[in-house]
Amino acid sequence: MILIENGTVYTPDGVIEKGTVMVENGRIQTITPSQIAPPPDSQVINAAGMSVVPGFIDLQLNGGFGHDFTQQPETIWDVAAQLPQFGVTSFLPTVITSPLETVANAQQVMAQGRPDEFNGAMPLGLHLEGPFLNPEKKGAHEMRWMKRPSLSHTQNWSPDNHVRLVTLAPELPDASALVQSLAANGVVVSAGHSMATIDEAIASFDTGVRYGTHLFNAMPPLHHRNPGLVGALLADERIVFGLIPDGIHVHPSLIKTVWQAAGHRMTLVTDAMAAMGMPPGQFQLGDFEVTVTERDSRLLDGTLAGSIVTMDAALRNLIAFTDCTLAEALPTITRFPAKLLGLPNKGRLMPGADADLVLLSPNLQVQMVVVNGRIVYKGATHFRSASHRITGQNL
Repeated sequence: MILIENGTVYTPDGVIEKGTVMVENGRIQTITPSQIAPPPDSQVINAAGMSVVPGFIDLQLNGGFGHDFTQQPETIWDVAAQLPQFGVTSFLPTVITSPLETVANAQQVMAQGRPDEFNGAMPLGLHLEGPFLNPEKKGAHEMRWMKRPSLSHTQNWSPDNHVRLVTLAPELPDASALVQSLAANGVVVSAGHSMATIDEAIASFDTGVRYGTHLFNAMPPLHHRNPGLVGALLADERIVFGLIPDGIHVHPSLIKTVWQAAGHRMTLVTDAMAAMGMPPGQFQLGDFEVTVTERDSRLLDGTLAGSIVTMDAALRNLIAFTDCTLAEALPTITRFPAKLLGLPNKGRLMPGADADLVLLSPNLQVQMVVVNGRIVYKGATHFRSASHRITGQNL
């Protein structure tokens, strides 16, 4: 049992100052506005001066720490073990356009389950970004592996078979039938890497598309007489969309505009690639070699190729770009992605929910992470243990 006390606790109903969160058997048992007597053998964490928030959920992560999921699906668990340092407690490993055998290999990695003694973020299923994309908006995807939408390729794509989200271009021939089939199987279908007109986009929403992959990127720019996919995603209340808040993929001033217009439907994604968590150098993204600097990651022709932003930095960026509060920003990386995936026990701190929690310092640096009721990361503030009590030092 873990008892987290004296922290500022962010719940769906509001913020509790000096609250106490009790965790047992992988679940949140109680949240109270005052200290309680620690049960026998409980581990007590003094979170004074810290914010206690839900674990972060990343819907689009291509890899990290030198590993690329498309080239090396077997590294999903290696990356997952290191993600908590950025506050991530669950995520969708993302496989970009590649041979269908690669998708099958990634499904097999997921089916084998977590390794023994694993401590880290939990993969919730795959995000397949492709192969049914529009070559005119291929971005950092290999055109030779792109395919026309076909039900024959996707018969075993479902959450039960470890596929949670599929990005496709809804204007492609036969895309409508594929959207309906995937949605019927419980897969979240997203519009992205697309040249869809606003009418084509709306028609796909009517068919079952419920998400938009990295708003503005790999789609035509918004035009006041031809709104296209961007306009459709921003206008339709049925749709949630992802946005990469590194300040490079989308200008900070436009992020603020989107926040004011549709922040209640925004999910932050990193779209991070193998270079995340690594020094600058040369890295892989699928079939491509990517040059990574301290600032960004690009193909040889200058095309942006994923990002190197981390999820905790994404949260700080959103707050800096929009002047929103932590309470306002948190749902974009917790409750909104969990709701999109149909996971009511994730993304919120409340009794009965999964015990995925992050402790943040006043400047929003990750100090401690709990996944499924187990402490999987302790930050540089050197929490120390004494008589089963852990206290943050030098915050």
